[in-house]
Amino acid sequence: MRPIVHIPQPVLSTHAKKITVFDKKLKTIVAEMKDTLLAARNPKGVGLAAPQVGLSLQLFITHASAKDPVRVFINPEIIHKDPLVEMKKESEHLEGCLSIPNIWGDVKRAPTLTIKYQDEDGRTHEEAISGFLAVIIQHEYDHIQGVLFTQRVLEQKNKLYQNAKDENGKEILEEISI
Repeated sequence: MRPIVHIPQPVLSTHAKKITVFDKKLKTIVAEMKDTLLAARNPKGVGLAAPQVGLSLQLFITHASAKDPVRVFINPEIIHKDPLVEMKKESEHLEGCLSIPNIWGDVKRAPTLTIKYQDEDGRTHEEAISGFLAVIIQHEYDHIQGVLFTQRVLEQKNKLYQNAKDENGKEILEEISI
């Protein structure tokens, strides 16, 4: 496993470097990132980019649900995406980030995209992806561009929330005034 870094670590706001060597070291990094992602709780992680574990590399992994495999995307390039749409407003559809604990926000994302990427062996793939996985990919892709979801929320003039407790001690989301 690799520890997750949190804001304001500079690696989180830096454009990541392209991967040119596909070797055992890279496979070890990917395996450690998988362990880190699968161990993430509160919240459970669905994606993890290399900058989130302190590595300035164009690499991210996804795990959209327990029944889905962990997927690896190296040197990804989003070559097409549909227009951005408002995601569902219910709190379970707010976007969050393992590197920004306890903060959530409304982010418009494209429901469908086409991505070109390499796998751990350096083979190139091109794939159309939609739904929740497309949202995860856009979030993780932003990470390797040095962009955090909170920046997207503010650019889109949407709202940010933080975990809080009501007068009865029940967990709630509280809007953050900016």
